Amino acid sequence: MKNFIQSRFDICLTFLVTFSVIFLDRITKTFFNDFFDLGESLPVIRNVLHMTLVHNTGIAFGLFKDQGIVFIIVPIIAIILLIFNIYYYRQSDEILSRSYIIAFALILGGAFGNLYDRITLGYVIDFIDFRIWPVFNIADSAITIGAVIIAIKCFFLTRNESKS
Repeated sequence: MKNFIQSRFDICLTFLVTFSVIFLDRITKTFFNDFFDLGESLPVIRNVLHMTLVHNTGIAFGLFKDQGIVFIIVPIIAIILLIFNIYYYRQSDEILSRSYIIAFALILGGAFGNLYDRITLGYVIDFIDFRIWPVFNIADSAITIGAVIIAIKCFFLTRNESKS
């Protein structure tokens, strides 16, 4: 019974985090796209943090611009692999830690958020501008945070296994 309850909670947590990222991403992108002109910038902390509207035809942080359909196919493959990975662990009765579940959900939400833009607009709306890094958005942030969580978990797992 405990595994059943934990399983249901984990599924709810996955959906909650994924849809929260998508929702927050859509709201912020819609706001900046509706109220800013392309290239317009508003300093929040002058020379440190600006909100700058950019239409990104590349991947995260503006890399590899104008690759078209490739950036629709690659996220779809990544989403399928993430869903398969979650499904695989659920079917094999392996229990994923909550941090893995949250990390996968962050990446999934971010991938869906940017994929929606690519399919409907042909580009991704970016607006967070630290001036020393390419402009990005909430979805990019979620993907990056999720990947960092997984990398840290893998690093400590590998480190703990090598001590054994």
